[in-house]
Amino acid sequence: MEGLVAGAFLQCISGIFLMAFTSLYSQSPGLYGRDGILPLHRVLPISEKPLEKFLAESPTLLWFMPQLGLDPAHGFDLLCVIGIALACLTLVWERLRSSLSYFILWLVYLSLYQVGQTFLWFQWDILLLETGFLAIIVAPLFGGRPSSYNVGLWLVKWLLFRLMFASGIVKLTSNCPTWWGLTALDYHFESQCIPLPLAWYFHHSPEWFRRLSVVGTYVIEIVAPFFFFAPVRSLRLLAFWLQIIFQVSIIFTGNYNFFNLLTCVLCVSLLDDEALMSVTGPRGYRASTPFAVRVVSFLVGSKLGSFLHKLARRVAFFSVCAVTLYWTSIYFNIQLNTPSSVVETSVAFSQKEFGDALQYVMPITIWIAVISLAFELLQGLTHITQQRTLFSTLSSLVQFITMSSMAVYMFSISLVPHTVLDQGLQSRLWPVVRQWNQQSSYWHLTSSYGLFRSMTGVGGRPEVILEGSNDLNGDWKEYDFLYKPGNLSSQPPVVAPHQPRLDWQMWFAALGSYQHNPWLISFVDRLLVGEEVVLDLIDGNPFPSKPPKYIRGKLYHYHFTKPSAGGKDWWVREEAKEYFPPLSANGKSVNAFLDHHNLRKRDFPHRSEPGLLVDVLNMLRQQVRPFSGPALIAAVNFAVAVVRATKSFLSR
Repeated sequence: MEGLVAGAFLQCISGIFLMAFTSLYSQSPGLYGRDGILPLHRVLPISEKPLEKFLAESPTLLWFMPQLGLDPAHGFDLLCVIGIALACLTLVWERLRSSLSYFILWLVYLSLYQVGQTFLWFQWDILLLETGFLAIIVAPLFGGRPSSYNVGLWLVKWLLFRLMFASGIVKLTSNCPTWWGLTALDYHFESQCIPLPLAWYFHHSPEWFRRLSVVGTYVIEIVAPFFFFAPVRSLRLLAFWLQIIFQVSIIFTGNYNFFNLLTCVLCVSLLDDEALMSVTGPRGYRASTPFAVRVVSFLVGSKLGSFLHKLARRVAFFSVCAVTLYWTSIYFNIQLNTPSSVVETSVAFSQKEFGDALQYVMPITIWIAVISLAFELLQGLTHITQQRTLFSTLSSLVQFITMSSMAVYMFSISLVPHTVLDQGLQSRLWPVVRQWNQQSSYWHLTSSYGLFRSMTGVGGRPEVILEGSNDLNGDWKEYDFLYKPGNLSSQPPVVAPHQPRLDWQMWFAALGSYQHNPWLISFVDRLLVGEEVVLDLIDGNPFPSKPPKYIRGKLYHYHFTKPSAGGKDWWVREEAKEYFPPLSANGKSVNAFLDHHNLRKRDFPHRSEPGLLVDVLNMLRQQVRPFSGPALIAAVNFAVAVVRATKSFLSR
C-alpha cells in the first residue's frame, strides 16, 4: 500500500486540470474566437516554420494547427478537448497516470496560456503550470502506482511553502494600511471579485473577530509553512489542517475558481501514507518505521528507542505550539477585554523591524529547504539499499540519479522567484542559478507568488456598469453580467470551480482605466454589432432585436447592505464618475483606439478546412453551448464519477 500520497496527488491534479480545461472551453468562443474579444489570429499569424516558432518565440502547439487544417479558434478548442479527455482518462485508469500523460496535460495548458493574453494572466494559471510540471516528476514513468520514495512530492511541498510564505510576506511589505491596521477583512468580503452569499454575513461579523482573523492569516501564511519541513510528524499534520481550514474558509466566502482546490492539492504533500490510510483504508494500517526511529532503536534498543521517540515528538509538538502562541500574542498585542468580552489586537512591531527580520529569515528559509532536501535524498539512498535484486537495485539507482538531479535543478531555479522578497539575497545567488532560471522562464517552470498584496475597495468596491441606448438623450439600459455584482437584488452566485474570465477582468478594469484595458473597448465594440458568441458571456441581451447605437461605461461604488436595511437587496451603490463616454459602432475614436491596439475586427483570411475533425469540433461546440460553465464542469465530473463507480463495482 505504498505510494498512496503520490497517487492521491496525481488523481487530484488530474481533477484540477479537468476543471481548468472545461471552464476555459466553455467560454473560449467569446474570448478567443474569430468574432471574440481577443481573436487568436492577432497573436498567431500563419507560419511556414511552426517548429521554429515553437522553439524560438512561443511554446504553443497552436503553431502546428494549420498542418491539421485548423484555424487558431478551432485549434484552441481541440487542445481544450484533448486536455478534458486526457484528464478524464487519468482519473479513471491508474495505468494512464504516467509521466507522459502529465507532460501532455502540462504542455497543452502551457499552449493555451501562451496565447491566452489578459484573460489567462492569473497567478493560479501559473501555479497550475508549475504544479503540472511537478506532476511529471511525481508520476511513475510508465504509469501504475508511484514508488514509496518520491522526491517530486518534496518539490510540491517546497512550492506550497513558497506560495503561502510569499502570500503572507507581501501583505506586510506592500505597506498596505489595512493589513498593518488588521482591518483588511473590513473590506475584503465585499470587495473580492465574486463573493459568495456567506461573505455578506462575514462582512457583518464582529470587528474583533475580523481583526483576529487577520492575525490568524499571518500565522497560517508566514509561521505555519515552517512546520512543513518539521521532523516531527504531528507538526506537519497540524500544518496540513491549518492550511486546509484556511482554504476552506476562503472557498465558503469567495469564488476563486480552482485556486483554493489546487492549494489543497499541494497540501497533500504534507501527508504520509499512514495519514491517508487512517481515513480511506482499513484500520490497523501502519506505515514503515520512520528513519529517525530506526536510528534511535539501533543505538538504544527497539522498546526504549520507540518510547524516547514518542516522548520527544510530544514534547516538541507542544513546545512549538506554545512558543508560537506566545510570540503571536506578543507581536500582535492580543489581549482579552473581559468587561466587553472581546479580543483586542494590534500590530506591535514597526515596518523597519519587520524588514530587518525578513532579511534575517529569508536565508534561513533556504537553508531549511537545503537540509530538508538533503535528508530527502538520503532517504532515497536507503530506499535503493532495500532492493532485493540486482536489476531492481540498478533501476532504482538510475531513477534516483535522474529524479535527484531534476529536484536539485528545480529547487535551484525556484530560488530566484523565492528571493524576490529580498532583493539583496537574490543578488547574492550564484550566477549560474540566475542563468538557469532565465533560460527556463520560457517554459514557466517556476514563478513568484503573492496573493492579496493590497486590499482594494476601501471606499467601496468599484464596478464598471455598461449601459446601452439608441439615443444619447434617451433611456439607457444596463448590461447584466452572469456573475459579477450589478443588479442590486441579485444574490451573490456560487460559481467555483468555474472561472468566468470576463467577469474577473471587469473587476480588474474597475480598478484602473479603460486606456489600460484595451480589451474592454474591444468587448464594447462586439456588443455594438451584436456578436452572439460575446453575448453568450453575459446575462441576457437588453437589445434582443437590434444592437444599440451607443454604449457607455459608468463607475459605481458598491457596498453590502446593512442588516438593519431589510428588503431583498444585497447591495447599495453610488455613482462615482463616467468610466468612458458613449461609444458607437465604427466611430472614429473607437476604430482609432482598436487599430492602435490591433483589436479592430477583421476578416482573417485563414479558415479551417472542411473535414471530419472540424465537423466533430463544431458538433461538440453546439452540444455544450446551452450549458453554463459551472453546469458543464458539474456534468463532466459527474460522468467521471459514474465511470469510476462502475469500474470499482465491476472489479469486485
